[in-house]
Amino acid sequence: MSPPVAPVASDIALPDRTDVVVIGGGIIGVSTALFLAEKGTAVVLCEKGRIGGEQSSRNWGWCRTMGRDEAEIPLAMESLRLWRDMNRRTSRETGFRQPGVMYLCQTEAEIAAQEAWLGQASQYQVDARLLRGAALEAAMPGASNGFIAGMHTPSDGRAEPALAAPAIAEAARDHGARIFTETAVRGIEQTGGRASGVVTERGRIACQSVVLAGGAWSRLFAGNAGLDLPQLKVLGSVFRTKPLAGPEVTAAGSVFAFRKRMDGGYSIARRNANTAEITPDHFRLLSDFLPSLIKSRHEIRLRLGKRSWEEMRTARRWSLDETTPFEAVRVLDPTPNQDILAEARAVLAKAFPVFAGLEMVESWAGLMDVTPDAVPVIDKVSHIPGFFVATGFSGHGFGIGPGAGRLMADLVAGDRTVVDPTPFRLNRFARTQTRHSA
Repeated sequence: MSPPVAPVASDIALPDRTDVVVIGGGIIGVSTALFLAEKGTAVVLCEKGRIGGEQSSRNWGWCRTMGRDEAEIPLAMESLRLWRDMNRRTSRETGFRQPGVMYLCQTEAEIAAQEAWLGQASQYQVDARLLRGAALEAAMPGASNGFIAGMHTPSDGRAEPALAAPAIAEAARDHGARIFTETAVRGIEQTGGRASGVVTERGRIACQSVVLAGGAWSRLFAGNAGLDLPQLKVLGSVFRTKPLAGPEVTAAGSVFAFRKRMDGGYSIARRNANTAEITPDHFRLLSDFLPSLIKSRHEIRLRLGKRSWEEMRTARRWSLDETTPFEAVRVLDPTPNQDILAEARAVLAKAFPVFAGLEMVESWAGLMDVTPDAVPVIDKVSHIPGFFVATGFSGHGFGIGPGAGRLMADLVAGDRTVVDPTPFRLNRFARTQTRHSA
């Protein structure tokens, strides 16, 4: 089922013209809209369903620098800086708190992997530290009973996925952005080879720039616009509990992950095990994803399922006067994998007896937009000037959403960027260098 999300009312009258249209009302799209609006740019955000209705409200709610791909660390650090000020910036509750994050280790091999990451990340002056014995027990009471060490980052935090994207969207509106829900964008119009507007199901909007922040839908939209974007969908499942007295620190072992919620309960997930339903895109993109599939073969569970057949029937091309797949499915609401959740629950209860009697309230799932290297794309589309893409966040998007939005706003505005955008360039993928359509 879909978790409850703070509602955001839609503006009423669609404008004829704006400076920038942002497609997608998840954490990346609303953050982009906010930072553009703060620059004084006229922004319209169009969301086919509801703000934060898909993966942006279905994720774990972690806001971390620890464990990031080295390419993402500067962006994660900028995001954490923005998260710390987000309640003030938006004048709303986003749920952000800083109790720290810990990765718990049961073997020397796990410790070695954490130390290797720390060696790479030390140049960025991260405050992660490896804790053992009494120091581990002090940071995470009860952890030393089943774990030999923990990598701890006290400055990392958490936020509430059900609150954050709506709060940021409303803040963007406070700065002049216009927000339209239940308003699918069918495609981009071009004049002289440059993006000059979008066509929505409610009419046309002329603009100078378009930002695609469509999450799991980005590949489909981009393909109709002539961009062959290497991106697949991976299913992540989560459940929440009734309130219970447990750790404040956000933590994960090799099998489980948990985060304390503002309501006193926990959001709990199975770590290192996600589901991917085989679709036609898995065959189209096999050469792109094969190395990562081999590397993560113990973490990704491939299967045939409902989505396999749905995507076989989904149109991949349409004209801008036709009803699109975005109007047919307003909100992706996949079924969670209860077997995976049961595994997480069982291991967590053994590791921390406080969770043995937990009561599950509800469970849900979301579809993550994944790239071959698990690093997002935040870049312009070179063969369509004025068209920008922010997608492929590979399950990391919530935590780095504010920084990604700030970076994209800088790129669109032509300003000095808050971090180096090079690691997120689109043309790092061979497919985008040589082909523009699937």
